[in-house]
Amino acid sequence: MTVRVLVADDQALFREALTTLLEVQPGIEVVGEAANGEEAVRSSAELRPDVVLMDLRMPVLDGIAATARLRAEQPAVRVLALTTFDDDEDVFAALRAGAVGYLLKDVTSAKLVEALVAAGHGETVLQPSVAAKLVARVARLPQDAPPAEHPLSDREVDVVRLLAEGRSNREIAGALFLAEGTIKNLVTSVLSKLDVRDRTQAALRARDLGIL
Repeated sequence: MTVRVLVADDQALFREALTTLLEVQPGIEVVGEAANGEEAVRSSAELRPDVVLMDLRMPVLDGIAATARLRAEQPAVRVLALTTFDDDEDVFAALRAGAVGYLLKDVTSAKLVEALVAAGHGETVLQPSVAAKLVARVARLPQDAPPAEHPLSDREVDVVRLLAEGRSNREIAGALFLAEGTIKNLVTSVLSKLDVRDRTQAALRARDLGIL
C-alpha cells in the first residue's frame, strides 16, 4: 500500500527538502506539511495521514506533546520521530507519548523510506543507537520477582529478542532466514501472547519474563 505521510518540522528549508525527497519515493505520498506541533495535530485531523514524521523540538507545541495528543485524539495515526537529538530523556519521552519509532536526522534516505513504510504497516522502528538505549534502560529496571514462565515458542523468543534491538520485520526475516510474511505472523503472535499492543511494550514484557 502507499503510505500517506505528513511532515512536521519547524525548519522550512529542511521540511521542504524532506518533502521533495519523499515525493519521488515509490510507496510514499506526502499529503501535507506542518511547521509546529499544533499544526501537525490539526493537519493530521484534516488530511488523515498514515504516519506523521515528527520533529521533537518545535514552537507552539513541541513534538512530544503533539505525539501524545495524536495518540489520544487520532490513535490510528502513527508518529515517527525524526530529530537531531538522541539524549535519553527525548527518546523515552517520545516513546512514552506514543511514537512508534525514533530516528536521527543523519539517517540515510533509504533507511528513512524503509522506516516510514514499516511504521505505516504498524511496525516499531528504532535507530540502532536508540534501541541500545532502550535495552540499557530496561536492563536497569528493578526485578523483584523471579522470572515467570513465558508462553512463547523458541522461534517467537528469537523474534522478540531481535525486535527488542529495534530490527524491522525485513531485518528479522534476514537474520532468521524466514519469509517476511512469516515474521509478521510471528510478531502478531508475540504481541497477543504477551498481551501488549506494540513492539516496545513487548520488549519490556519480555524482560520482565526473563526472556531478554
